[in-house]
Amino acid sequence: MTELALDPDIWSTAIARSEAHGLNRSLGSNRGLLGRVVHAVGLRIIGGELPPGTAMPAEAEWGAQLGVSRTVLREATKVLISKGLVESRPKTGTRVRPAEHWNRLDPDVLSWQLAVAPRETFVREIFELRRAIEPSVAALAAVRATDAQLEDMAAALDGMDAAGDDGRRFIGPDLRFHLGILNAVDNGMIRSLSGVIETALTTSMYLSLDNPRGQAHSLPLHRAVHDALRARDPDAAREAITRLIDDAEHDAAKAMKVRQRKSQAGRKRAK
Repeated sequence: MTELALDPDIWSTAIARSEAHGLNRSLGSNRGLLGRVVHAVGLRIIGGELPPGTAMPAEAEWGAQLGVSRTVLREATKVLISKGLVESRPKTGTRVRPAEHWNRLDPDVLSWQLAVAPRETFVREIFELRRAIEPSVAALAAVRATDAQLEDMAAALDGMDAAGDDGRRFIGPDLRFHLGILNAVDNGMIRSLSGVIETALTTSMYLSLDNPRGQAHSLPLHRAVHDALRARDPDAAREAITRLIDDAEHDAAKAMKVRQRKSQAGRKRAK
């Protein structure tokens, strides 16, 4: 079993990186020092710096290294256990769990995967998740959306139009549009998935930021979804949002290639 080597610089860097990562919006992301510790450790686990079987240090040693109390460490451990990243046993202590035990639908786990240079498999899984949920939700929304909800979606479309190819400005109204569809179904169980869906949406949107085509080209696809909702046509809504998701996956793949080229160029310059 691997023992965790404590390095002040590594932990400080990890905590700083977790603070700079602005995509996380779940409960654990907004709890001050506890959230910072959870994110620092979570990022290192998801990124492979702490491989499965790694033993976390004793509380006193770990707390001194991170500059936090034992209480914070215990609470952070509980959060990480709830996400399936670590397990704690009386005789073996706290150890990192294999990836198959991670709660991949947890909003933090999803966003941490984005933070550590997402691989092709992760991108594929994100869009498969969206295809499994959003078309059915859109079909329901075509029947149940109120006029006020449709107007709110129209306002989100105007926001996307105003943002043009400014990806970071585009994300806000884009997310508002998709969450508007989710809220329009009037189903408490589906709305309970909002955290997962929001993180999946935000993740896929950020994946597309480096897309050479920009974002404005997707506006007609969004309008087609809205037109189908307004026409109260479930089948058309399902088809329109599937086309939108397919296009977004294409953009994400293009953006990943751009990032890979930039990364390779940077490594060559470093040599």
